[in-house]
Amino acid sequence: MARPHLIMLDEPSAGLSPKLTELVFQKLLDVRALGVTVLVVEQNAKAALVISDRGYVLAEGQQRFSGTARELLSSPEVGELYLGARTRLAS
Repeated sequence: MARPHLIMLDEPSAGLSPKLTELVFQKLLDVRALGVTVLVVEQNAKAALVISDRGYVLAEGQQRFSGTARELLSSPEVGELYLGARTRLAS
């Protein structure tokens, strides 16, 4: 592909080992550093958000959350519902 402006990927980590998943996401960072916009649909939300500028969380075909990747990663609600975080029980 000659000088793309946009690359769209659907589930680039599907079926990959953790090591290969890490490599794929590193390569996406390399592509982004070249000035190419990268659009990723990914079940591994945490891994995708770590390398993202912005994110959208969809559930049942509806947008549930959106914001900067940092906002989504630090949101307790997003963390509990979609990123595998557990809430701390009050004592």
